[in-house]
Amino acid sequence: MSHPPPPPPQARLLLDSAALIANWQDFARAVGGAACGAAIKADGYGLGARETLVRLAAVGCRHFYVAHWQEVPPLLPLPDGIILSVLHGVTADELPAALALPARPVLVTAAQVALWRQTGRPCEAMVDSGMNRLGLPPAETADVLAGMEVAVLHSHLACADNPAHPLNEAQRACFAEVSTRVPAGAYALANSAGIALGPAFHLDLVRPGIGLFGGGLMPDGRVSRTVGRMQARIIQLRDVPAGGSVGYAAAFVASRPSRIATVALGYADGYARGLSGVAWASAAGVRCSAAGRVSMDLAAFDVTDAPALAEGDWLDIPFDPETAASLSDRTSYELLVALGQRFERVWA
Repeated sequence: MSHPPPPPPQARLLLDSAALIANWQDFARAVGGAACGAAIKADGYGLGARETLVRLAAVGCRHFYVAHWQEVPPLLPLPDGIILSVLHGVTADELPAALALPARPVLVTAAQVALWRQTGRPCEAMVDSGMNRLGLPPAETADVLAGMEVAVLHSHLACADNPAHPLNEAQRACFAEVSTRVPAGAYALANSAGIALGPAFHLDLVRPGIGLFGGGLMPDGRVSRTVGRMQARIIQLRDVPAGGSVGYAAAFVASRPSRIATVALGYADGYARGLSGVAWASAAGVRCSAAGRVSMDLAAFDVTDAPALAEGDWLDIPFDPETAASLSDRTSYELLVALGQRFERVWA
């Protein structure tokens, strides 16, 4: 029995491979002789983990990181020479899958180390150098890992986005001391922001994440290149008289006779409610201000000054994560990983 063709998308993310690759290459150049990996957890920060992995592997990235074991199967098959690591380690109920999948855990507790020790396989491990989140206590790390083949010893910075914070240097020094007592194939400390702290933080391997996808700053202080932009289909066009309101709570009141486009995009898609009244769309290069509140499935824009539009046309909606974060009082991390599954993701 044949199935009907899939319905066309009502919203899409247009994703820029060249911007993604250029961001990674900038990080790789900044760390000199250190290896440059890529964190692609949360489905590549919302943009697509498999697509990110394939593109970065093609230009030389070899180390990739996800948070959970269930993130591994969608990435298969891995390109040749790729090392995939799971940052949250492994638990007893995950062990059968972990043994069958081509990835290795970053062990974060003594119990995880004891569990993985039974497999006889190499591991990675995390030291808690001062974040008090995941990781082995510094004073116990050497004893807990004694006799293990540790491919990479990691730690993670808590305040790297604030270069003047004293915890950065305290964590670096703590990790350096632990590293003298724990033999490992490589040592890794810096995330995207940590790379900008300089060579003392680069060690053997770095793990950029948000900076690859358009959030935060590059090592030279530039804003990361935007990787994605949105398009949403116009469901309805209507003329609203001066004094007429649009949307919930009548939050937008037309100051003139206005043409309003309502598009298939809302906070269920990750288009933050905090963008209500402050965001904009673009039609043929004309900036069209948001008109009223973003709702679950819909957003409205004032297209009065745009060229003629028809229902079913697409509006371009910029998605620079840092700008959107400042407008919506969210972080770029939140906005990226909230991007919903109703988007068609289109890579170019």
